[in-house]
Amino acid sequence: MPKPSLKDAILDAGLKVMFRTGYHGTSVRDVTAAAGAPQGSFTNHFRSKEAFASEVLDRYFDVTRGLVAEALEDTSLTPRARLRRYLDIITGRLEADGYGRGCLIGDLSLEASGSSELLRARLAAIFTEWRAPFAACIRDAQARGEIASDFEPDELADFLLASWQGAILRMKVDRNPKALERFKTIAFQTVFREPT
Repeated sequence: MPKPSLKDAILDAGLKVMFRTGYHGTSVRDVTAAAGAPQGSFTNHFRSKEAFASEVLDRYFDVTRGLVAEALEDTSLTPRARLRRYLDIITGRLEADGYGRGCLIGDLSLEASGSSELLRARLAAIFTEWRAPFAACIRDAQARGEIASDFEPDELADFLLASWQGAILRMKVDRNPKALERFKTIAFQTVFREPT
């Protein structure tokens, strides 16, 4: 009888370890110890640390996709309110983590994109996919007259995600929600304000 695969346990442990120590601070030994798996199990499933980190990112982004859908597909809200709802959902999750942990996508963008072409390319693809539902929601809000049409929806979606990542980074430094709340207030009173 074949041994059960430890791949999922290693990926789950890797997500937790990378959040705590970052990409460069994470070793195979740390991950396998956290997973309760022998080190050889890692190389059975992953050809490199980069390939492993890419799969961890995919696992993290699967959760992110669900949060995006929860907020942006809620047709009981106006499109503009859906955008705000997403930011509020993420704020709640960050609060539950004591404002000490941010977004793995943003963290790895800072830490690994300069040293790993594989991760840089995967992160670029994630941002492209991540932008699409926000652009669609913004386009809907513009069509309804809820948001000014001065900028293209794709540009506004990129701005929203990039600026939000910056607010999350500042939140991690300050260990409080002030940067998140400041971003939401300013963004929805300027760029995403209702036209007068």
